[in-house]
Amino acid sequence: QAQLVESGGGLVQAGGSLRLSCVASGRTFSSYAMGWFRQVPGKEREFVASIGWDERTLYANSVKGRFTISRDNAKNTVYLQMSSLKPEDTAVYYCAAVYPPDSRVAVRASMRENDYDSWGQGTQVTVSS
Repeated sequence: QAQLVESGGGLVQAGGSLRLSCVASGRTFSSYAMGWFRQVPGKEREFVASIGWDERTLYANSVKGRFTISRDNAKNTVYLQMSSLKPEDTAVYYCAAVYPPDSRVAVRASMRENDYDSWGQGTQVTVSS
């Protein structure tokens, strides 16, 4: 399984921006679907955004228009650009990957947590009011 390493979290004021990065190991990154989820203590992990092999994207309604997911296959990296941040965006953000079932298949974006095969360790994002 690929290893995923997130970076870019931190403390930002409401209205500010942050960019999260996630580097994945593995030689077939371009065929993965990649996603970002977030979790607040005491609550279930929730979907934020996903990007498929075809660069089609999905977003949670709560972040649509403020967050942008993108990928750079040459760098095995997925990004989450977060703008107009709100205190309710405060959470630990996790990067995750969906692997193709075989080498002839590539994976589309998914909102379903159970579809994801590998997870990063998480990075804290704190938005102050």
